[in-house]
Amino acid sequence: MGGKSVIIAFLCRWCAGAAADLAGVSRLHYPANVIPVIVPCTGRVTPRAIVEAFLNGADGVFVGGCHTPSDCHYMSGNFKAFKRVYLLKKLLKQYGIESERLRIEWISATESQKLVRVLEDFVKEIEGLGKLLR
Repeated sequence: MGGKSVIIAFLCRWCAGAAADLAGVSRLHYPANVIPVIVPCTGRVTPRAIVEAFLNGADGVFVGGCHTPSDCHYMSGNFKAFKRVYLLKKLLKQYGIESERLRIEWISATESQKLVRVLEDFVKEIEGLGKLLR
């Protein structure tokens, strides 16, 4: 990625991932340093997956789930993801890593423009923090 920050984006297949597909079909562009990983549900994104992303070079990790926590296609996946991200943010802080490097957002399948806006905002925030020193 040259000198750019690397962002791993775990996107729910049903909503945020579908919004990413719609962004592509609509010819909307999100930053090239965002690497999308489509998952069945945000509830399947384990703390280990997020930590592994950081250990393997990510400067930021984004989790994008269904439109609202109660709209999860698997009933409780968004709640699980939210709790995990909340706890991981506290853990990252204890290890001297800015909690802002981990972000969760709720994005519907039709909100491709919101997805692009949120990812651009997240990339700017991560680039403001600089590369994660390992």
